[in-house]
Amino acid sequence: MSQTSLWQIETDSGDFAELCNGLYQREISIIAKGHFGSVEAMQTRLQSLSYYITRTAHSMTQVMAQGNSPLILDSQNASWSSKQSKKKPFAGQVTSQECDIVSNWYLQSGIGIGLVVPVLLVDHIIIDCIDRIDLDRQRLHTNVGGWFSLMPMDRTFNPAANVTKRLLRPNKRIMTSACAGHCWQGDTQKSPVIPSLRELLLSCAINWKNFKKPLAI
Repeated sequence: MSQTSLWQIETDSGDFAELCNGLYQREISIIAKGHFGSVEAMQTRLQSLSYYITRTAHSMTQVMAQGNSPLILDSQNASWSSKQSKKKPFAGQVTSQECDIVSNWYLQSGIGIGLVVPVLLVDHIIIDCIDRIDLDRQRLHTNVGGWFSLMPMDRTFNPAANVTKRLLRPNKRIMTSACAGHCWQGDTQKSPVIPSLRELLLSCAINWKNFKKPLAI
C-alpha cells in the first residue's frame, strides 16, 4: 500500500474526523482566550491552524495503524490515554549520581537536533524537542524548557528542593506518562492535563524501539 493510499484511508476514517473536530474545538477555545500583540499575530495563528491540526490528526492515526505505540488513542478527546501509575515515573533519575547518568546519556553520539525528549515542569512531564546543542559548553537547548547544562559542576542539586524544571532521560514509562498528560502533586495523583497541539504532534515522532532515533512526521 502506498503512502498516498494510506493517507486516503486515514482521512476517511472516523478517528481522523473525531480528532480533527476535537483539536479544532480545543485550539479555537485557546485562541479565543489568548492575548495577541496584534490582529496580524492572531490571523497568522488561525491561518496555520488547519495545517497543523490535519497533520497532527493524520500522524496520530498513523501511529495507531502501525501498532508500535503503547498509547491508547482517545479520539473523542483528541488525546492519548494510558493508565497512570501511583508513583512518579522518573525513579532512577532523582539523585545527583542518577542525574549524572542522565547527562552522560545526552552526551553520547547520535543525540541530535530534533530528538523528542521529556522535560519535567513542576508537577508533570511535557514532550519537548532539542533545537540547539552546544558541545563546547556541554549543554543543550529544548524548544520549551530552554537551556540544560550537562556538566555536573554547573548543577546545584538538592534532593529536598522543589525542582521545577529538569531534563529527563526518555524511557517507556516517562514518555507514556508525558504523552498522556499525567500529573502529580507530591505523591498524590492529579487529573491528567491534555498536551498541547505541538506536544501531540511531537509524540508521533517518538520511536518506541529506539528513543535516540525519532520517526519522521
